[in-house]
Amino acid sequence: MASSEAQRAGTGAAPAATGEAGDLAGLEAGLDALETPASGEQRLPVGRIVLTKVLPPIVAVALVIAVWQLVHLSDVQPDYLLPSPLDVGDEFAEMWRQGTLFDYVWTSVSRGVLGFMIAVAVGTPLGLIVARVKLVRAAIGPVLTGLQSLPSIAWVPAAIIWFGLTNGTIYAVVLLGAVPSIANGIVSGVDQIPPLYLRAGRTLGARGLTAVRHVLLPAALPGYLAGLKQGWAFSWRSLMAAELIVQSPSLGTGLGQLMEGFRTMQNMSGVLATIILILVVGVAIDLLFFSPLERRVLRGRGLLARG
Repeated sequence: MASSEAQRAGTGAAPAATGEAGDLAGLEAGLDALETPASGEQRLPVGRIVLTKVLPPIVAVALVIAVWQLVHLSDVQPDYLLPSPLDVGDEFAEMWRQGTLFDYVWTSVSRGVLGFMIAVAVGTPLGLIVARVKLVRAAIGPVLTGLQSLPSIAWVPAAIIWFGLTNGTIYAVVLLGAVPSIANGIVSGVDQIPPLYLRAGRTLGARGLTAVRHVLLPAALPGYLAGLKQGWAFSWRSLMAAELIVQSPSLGTGLGQLMEGFRTMQNMSGVLATIILILVVGVAIDLLFFSPLERRVLRGRGLLARG
């Protein structure tokens, strides 16, 4: 009798165990389904991409040009003060014929990228130290915030006195404009890390640089990325401010120096053409680098719909 009861108990336990395993398998499949996009959601149709992402900026640019042309035709200002879009287009065409257009752009972009990379190398460890060491944060945290709000052009006279009319002046202005933004970005990212992540890292033995690499930086990545975007914006603005003032034949001609040259010649079409170039480069860097990187990070954390 005891054996028969044991057999019945065993047969009863087996279906229960099977049911629990099935529930766990179903739960796991459900979680995988949440993480994996449906086949129809992986890629948007080309027509929808054109309508939602390509057409709106084209329409916006066309409207701006149309309004600009209407204002020009209304004679609000003389032609030499408010040239038409065609006049500005002629300046682009002239630079293209002379083969200097890409030289001007490359000179500024190379300076901006190098200055930004140096700012990242300086601002990242500085931000980590400020975020994790209370005494350092109390000492220089407010200073970083104040430096971030200081106009970059204010550093140009001091940098000229320190370094003269050299590339050192330009890079000093870029660093002083970008480093506070990058450091404050990583401080903000670290402040938003759930304490559970840090405790789990310590439990698993993450200490020192290992904790920074595997816990702090990955967890603070969204805030850090926002700081990098802002740091690039400050780098580009600081670079233009420095190039407008720092003029020397040995430095080459960037976009800021080009715009100052057009201003000296009272060539408003050239000034507007340079402003457009500066705007286009800034937008292109964001669209080609920062926006895809931000989407990838957010999508990997489940914070952005796939598509």
